[in-house]
Amino acid sequence: MPELRELMAALLSREGHEVSTVEDGSLAWEKIQAAPGTFDLLITDHHMPKMNGLELVARVRTAPFSGKVIVFSSDVSNAVREKYREYCVDQFLPKPIFREVLVRTLRELFAKSDSALV
Repeated sequence: MPELRELMAALLSREGHEVSTVEDGSLAWEKIQAAPGTFDLLITDHHMPKMNGLELVARVRTAPFSGKVIVFSSDVSNAVREKYREYCVDQFLPKPIFREVLVRTLRELFAKSDSALV
């Protein structure tokens, strides 16, 4: 949804992140495939046109993409959640997404990365 993309981009930018957004899963895949080392985080919705989040994550995990993955969704089955786990999704956040939850999640995800380097 354009409104959600704009809101997420504004929130993440205010937190100091450089943000790139696209309209659907296939465009996200094209962008990541073209420059996999450019991105350190993929935030995707499960329900998207052209390629859903599960298909996108499956493809991303076969690419030389070493970034983190967060999936948003309001309604997925346990079987779908399990597939996401198999693809090593870093975080699964239910909708609606609250600013505090997203900011805390990002700090925790990247703090783990930072401490792994020490």
